[in-house]
Amino acid sequence: MPHEGCSNWRANRAFCAGSDLKAIANNEGPVEYPANGYAGLIERYDLDKPIIAAVDGIAVGGGFELALACDIILASKNAIFALPEVRVGLIAGAGGIQRLIRQVGRASALEMIYTGRYVKADEALRLGIVAKVVDQKELLTYAKNLAEQIIAVSPSSIKATKKVLNSMDKDAGLEESLVFTKEVV
Repeated sequence: MPHEGCSNWRANRAFCAGSDLKAIANNEGPVEYPANGYAGLIERYDLDKPIIAAVDGIAVGGGFELALACDIILASKNAIFALPEVRVGLIAGAGGIQRLIRQVGRASALEMIYTGRYVKADEALRLGIVAKVVDQKELLTYAKNLAEQIIAVSPSSIKATKKVLNSMDKDAGLEESLVFTKEVV
C-alpha cells in the first residue's frame, strides 16, 4: 500500500501497474516475458530512436521499470512511481534497481528500492526521474510536441546519439547486471 498522501492512488489512471506481484510471490503460475524483456522493451539495447514515456497515473513495479527503460519520462501531476516488489518478498528484477540508481543517484534510489516507497510526480521531478510534469489534459500534447521537436532535428545525429547512449549502458554493465539479476531471482 502506498505511503500516506497517496491513499487515492487506486482512483488514478495507470500508465502500467506491472505484473501481479502477489501472484508471482505465491507462485501462481509461470511468468513469461518477450525475448526483449518486460513489455518487449526492458532488455532491448539496439533501438536507434528515442522513446518517450508519458506517465499518467501509477507506474509501479514493471510499469516503473518500463518507464525507466525509456529515454525521456514525462508525467501528469497525478503520476505515482514505485518499485514495491520488496513489500511482497520480490526484487525489481527488470532493470528498476540498475536504472533508478543511474537516474537519481544511489542514496535516493536505495531509499525507494529498499522501502518500496511511492513517489508522486512533483518529487519524481525533483529527484530527476521525470523530465517534466504537466497537467493531465496536456500530457499527450506535450509528449507529441516533444516528439515533433526530436523529429525536426537531424535523424542521423539522433541515431548516432542513441547508439552512444546504448553503448554507455553496455559499457557500464547494465546488460550484464540484468542477466545477473535473473540468476539471483
